Amino acid sequence: MNYRRYFIPNSIIFATIVTAKRRRILLDNINIIQNAISYVKQNHKFKIIAMCVMQDHIHILMKPEDIAKYPIIIRNFKSYFSRNIDIINIKDYSETDNNKKHKAKDIWQQRYYEHNIRDEEDLNKHIDYIHYNSMKHYKITPKDWEYSTFKEFVKNGYYEQDWCNFEDRNNINNMDFE
Repeated sequence: MNYRRYFIPNSIIFATIVTAKRRRILLDNINIIQNAISYVKQNHKFKIIAMCVMQDHIHILMKPEDIAKYPIIIRNFKSYFSRNIDIINIKDYSETDNNKKHKAKDIWQQRYYEHNIRDEEDLNKHIDYIHYNSMKHYKITPKDWEYSTFKEFVKNGYYEQDWCNFEDRNNINNMDFE
């Protein structure tokens, strides 16, 4: 299959990055995720608009300075994480050598879902979807999920603290970006 990406200048990119075999390894290694982001930001300029880390996947809205670099940003993130995680303790991983340097394909699904944000309404829907993810997967309210940018959005006045506890759920439940 010939896969094409569209590089629209000044775009915001929504991406969903998923672990191989949907392994539930990300929250136990949140420090490596933070370090991976810092590492990639040393070499590429991009802004994280919204983000949520779940056990087996990450949703991120980013605005790269150079739109053509977002696949490299994602690849470098996955590579850094893969090289720095100790996968000896991961169930169902059969290690063929004792080298702790692992390839991204061992840890992540090769492909990822990406979407160019089209307009402000599309941006807001994706931000809501990102922050709703803890409710969708774990029935944990966004205000109680520590692995997302929700609290920053509340602090900046974009959400009420109790957002998504009532009628907001119905609108978001119809979206699926995984």
